[in-house]
Amino acid sequence: ISLWGDSVMKGVLWNKETQRYKLSDYHAAEEASEELGFSLHNHSKMGCTSTKGLTLIRHFLDKKEEKPQYAVIEFGGNDCDFNWSEVAAAPDAEHLPNTPLPEFEAQMRSMIHCLREKGIKPVLTTLVPNHAERYFAFITRNGLSGERILRWLGDVQHIYRWHERYNARVEKVAREEDCPVLDLREAFLNQWHYEDFLCEDGIHPNDRGYHLIEQTLCREGRRLLTC
Repeated sequence: ISLWGDSVMKGVLWNKETQRYKLSDYHAAEEASEELGFSLHNHSKMGCTSTKGLTLIRHFLDKKEEKPQYAVIEFGGNDCDFNWSEVAAAPDAEHLPNTPLPEFEAQMRSMIHCLREKGIKPVLTTLVPNHAERYFAFITRNGLSGERILRWLGDVQHIYRWHERYNARVEKVAREEDCPVLDLREAFLNQWHYEDFLCEDGIHPNDRGYHLIEQTLCREGRRLLTC
């Protein structure tokens, strides 16, 4: 299995003591692949968008080396994010996300097509949900004007709704491309207090969250492998 994604699949979390990002001691993807009996090559990178991911996948496919049987794809969290400094500086202006939704959809489809052309089976994942209040507090913690950002947002929950649109687009692409899905989002939202599985920054899983991801990958992986 090759794995292509961002910091979530890399296993990154926010350490509130050091106020820095670090790798979790719990290696969810690696643990899950071992339990399923697959070797794993994790190509995930912190901050990676679908734009960068597509470039990396194409570069990988051009190499003359043994190709994986499956490729798990997890993007969207960085694609839907904004430059919050620019938003705070000009709250009445138009601001685009890192990857506008039509481009995100097109790039996800391109990944699927490129992989299938090489005989690799693509598998998409849904997005781990964010926690709007925590993320809003996180992006404004170092002096960015929460009042000005909120003026542009309209309400804090806009952060969650906007992120949810990218998740819905992943699901749409999966349906239309007949691509299997590992539903990480449902696993988190099925928890009574899903925020207990997220870090202080509101966007990265904590160790409990990564354990939940491992359980989900194992369960959903077994289901896909027996289809």
